[in-house]
Amino acid sequence: MSTTHDGRLALPERRPLVTIAGVVGACVVLGAAGGLITAPQIETWYATLDKPGFTPPSWVFGPVWTLLYALQGVAAWLIWRAGLDRRIVRIALGLFTVQFVLNLSWSPAFFGLESPILGLAVIVPLWVAIVATMIAFSRVDRRAAALLVPYLAWVTFATALNYAIWTLN
Repeated sequence: MSTTHDGRLALPERRPLVTIAGVVGACVVLGAAGGLITAPQIETWYATLDKPGFTPPSWVFGPVWTLLYALQGVAAWLIWRAGLDRRIVRIALGLFTVQFVLNLSWSPAFFGLESPILGLAVIVPLWVAIVATMIAFSRVDRRAAALLVPYLAWVTFATALNYAIWTLN
């Protein structure tokens, strides 16, 4: 990455497809890694739990999360493109990072530690962090905030599912 004459980071204007592919790819790969690490518990422990009637089939989770991570990547890219020299952009991306770390923490808490209550302890702050990220993103680029709407909807659903699994078990 190059810098401007006054030392600020310059955005690569000629390679937007490369940068968006990199950001989206990083989000998808990091997101998938959490699922792969806890996959054995999904096949063993999770399969034995009582689940509510609104639990989706297992095959739904992979495609949904792949799409949601891709949308997060596009949203983060749009914000990044607005200029890292702007404080509002750095704050928005900082909040994005917080929610992403919380997102990546959920699978190890829920599946890895086999603990629905720890899953709840992660997913509730995650929901709040997503809302905060959306607010911050909307101040920079409303399209980026809109791209997170499906993610917030899914995490809202996942919170209800996590809570129901905790109460049933």
